[in-house]
Amino acid sequence: MITLEFLRSFRLGGYAIFDLTVAFLGIFLLSGWLSKLFLKIGIYIPKLNWVFLTLPLGILIHLLVGTMTPMTKNFFSWPGNWGLKILILVLLFLGLRGIKIIKKEK
Repeated sequence: MITLEFLRSFRLGGYAIFDLTVAFLGIFLLSGWLSKLFLKIGIYIPKLNWVFLTLPLGILIHLLVGTMTPMTKNFFSWPGNWGLKILILVLLFLGLRGIKIIKKEK
């Protein structure tokens, strides 16, 4: 039987490919539900934007719960890892780009 440790042993740039795949696939599958949920509170977020926001939200959530993953550590390390920092900022920009606040008519 394949164990989780074995699946996480395959890495790309020091990050587990399995973890990244599960994160992107999970957000992709939940994006329709998340978009509908936010639409009910008056915020339009396209489904593709959730995929762009996967890594920035992941870093934010790991930071809030106090779990310092390698990506979170590398993002907040100074002065290195500029490639990761630029990637996260570009993904954040692409993710926030199509979001609209919908004003409800009275």
